[in-house]
Amino acid sequence: MGKTTGFLEFTRELPPKRKVEERLKDYNEFVERYADEKLNQQAGRCMNCGVPFCHSGCPLGNIIPEFNDAVYNKKWKEAYDILSSTNNFPEFTGRICPAPCEAACVLGINQPAITIEEIEKHIIEIAFENNYVQPAKILVRTGKKIAVIGSGPAGLAAAAQLNEAGHLVTVFERDDAAGGLLRYGIPDFKLEKWVIDRRIKLMEESGIIFRCNANVGVDITITALLREYNVIILAGGSTVPRSLQIPGSNLKGVRFAMDFLKQQNKRVAGKVLQPNGGEDLGVAANKNVVVIGGGDTGSDCVGTSNRQQAKSVTQFELMPMPPKSRTELMPWPSYPMILKTTSSHEEGADRQWATATKEFIGDANGNLKALKIVDLEWKISAEGRPASFVERENSEREIPCELALLAMGFMHPQKEGLLQHLKITLDERGNVKATEKDYHTNIAKIFTAGDMRRGQSLVVWAISEGRECARKVDEYLMGFSLLEGKDGR
Repeated sequence: MGKTTGFLEFTRELPPKRKVEERLKDYNEFVERYADEKLNQQAGRCMNCGVPFCHSGCPLGNIIPEFNDAVYNKKWKEAYDILSSTNNFPEFTGRICPAPCEAACVLGINQPAITIEEIEKHIIEIAFENNYVQPAKILVRTGKKIAVIGSGPAGLAAAAQLNEAGHLVTVFERDDAAGGLLRYGIPDFKLEKWVIDRRIKLMEESGIIFRCNANVGVDITITALLREYNVIILAGGSTVPRSLQIPGSNLKGVRFAMDFLKQQNKRVAGKVLQPNGGEDLGVAANKNVVVIGGGDTGSDCVGTSNRQQAKSVTQFELMPMPPKSRTELMPWPSYPMILKTTSSHEEGADRQWATATKEFIGDANGNLKALKIVDLEWKISAEGRPASFVERENSEREIPCELALLAMGFMHPQKEGLLQHLKITLDERGNVKATEKDYHTNIAKIFTAGDMRRGQSLVVWAISEGRECARKVDEYLMGFSLLEGKDGR
């Protein structure tokens, strides 16, 4: 298996990044490639452990030790074949996945884990450079027609798999270009959009049809689709953001994070902006920016605000600061809730923990000028989790803020329009109800996958959902399926 003593000879090493002062001047990706020797060393650290927990740590079931071995031996076609057997889009996950596989790496018990995510990205980029990645050649078509509503990672994965099975697939996207969250939620400095375009082109060449600016339920009736298609897959994502209902929430300058990020992505793409009522949805230049929410979306707002030359950037998190390493309450191989410092944080931000926003304060013209905030004291449960809090006495104060970005996650899919018209059954959280066993809704011919079914989650989970849903649809249509499952079979 690769280099038997590699994990003893080499330590974890990430590829270099462009310097902060340089990368803040543009929206390009800034993580560079490994030198050949470094890539060889990092793949050689894989231990060939008896039970590869990384398999179960990955929602896709990626066959990680095997592709590490192929990388170490420079068998690039083999590495690509292994990786693509479980993952339709390694170029996405290799850039933006939080890598739960690395948290489950056996080497991580007492050493830094394998750089699985980076190795994955290198495999797919080398595969593209060597023309290993080709449009799927479908020799036999079933004649069955499938409509996929939503072109985010779940919809794309379902479309790719069902096309491989020989079905005729059309993807409907209400925005002006395919990609969903990948295109208009992830900043270009993490995922440049040519990466998406390259994949969409391959999918089109393999026979998948994309219809953009097509809002099903508004521009196209679901009744028409039900007449034309044998199956419809709902993959519209979880798009309704969580709001903060406190005084002043209607002030100019209080924005949802995803509106802010989407508009910046359109600027980078050189597209004409059409914000609500002609109003700009937020520019951070020369403003004191406060990002409310400590997750990845909040981090993306930090990086974008710094590139827009904000006067200051502060990020609030309601929860207390997590530990910097695993505790006895976070045993391996569980995913550890530890302090995460992203590349955006490295670029500059004042991170404040256990902080609550009580009021948005405006000026005479209705513009945001300050926040009223308070510190929290958390009570920790016996399981080590924050359980309840009280406001710390005499900690209430005001801080200057002209742009507040709400990055507190998403509640459920949009119900107005398509879902209301269908009268589809929802679960207790407001998501489209369907079991993981069959992904079938309460309506004949309609399946669902991704965040629309499971709620807000990771891109890697969305791809997994799309693949598994595709297999259930194939079984529904044909009585059996040869599509790969999570273990590549």
